[in-house]
Amino acid sequence: MTRLIFLGPPGAGKGTQALKIASEAGVPHISTGDILRAAVAEGSDLGQKAQQYMSAGELVPDELILDLIKERLSQDDAQVGWVLDGFPRNVPQAEFLGQLLEQIEQPADFVVNLDVTDEVIVSRLLKRGRADDEESVIRHRLEVYRQQTEPLIDFYRSRQQLVSVDGNQPMEAVYASLQQVIAA
Repeated sequence: MTRLIFLGPPGAGKGTQALKIASEAGVPHISTGDILRAAVAEGSDLGQKAQQYMSAGELVPDELILDLIKERLSQDDAQVGWVLDGFPRNVPQAEFLGQLLEQIEQPADFVVNLDVTDEVIVSRLLKRGRADDEESVIRHRLEVYRQQTEPLIDFYRSRQQLVSVDGNQPMEAVYASLQQVIAA
């Protein structure tokens, strides 16, 4: 059974690696962005609530995200494991998530941190060529990440749940490192 949480800055390759690991393990790749979009598309009660925040350009509150994650983790395919990508983003969310996973008896095996230097991230994202991928915007997103999300690394390290993987390597090498970590 595989239950992993992926952390790392924007451009670290979390989504790519999480999807590959989930696919190989035969478990769902659970992305908060995907959950939100699906709930809105379905028009569920939670989706309608989320839509109100998203339409106003506001962040969807933690409680609502957690309700959506709880709902997603209760689905049949998630009973054999899961790979969570894009959540938690801060320590309060991590505390909520820990309580939720304990409550539904699905504790994470460990938390994977893709450790990537700013220079590698800037280079990768500039090559990606999205409209919002200007260097100043990228560096600002990294700063926001450092302030809000990096404390999670200490949070999970202090609980002996954190495993860091060198994300500066080529994609295949990162994947090989992840496979070794999971097999250990």
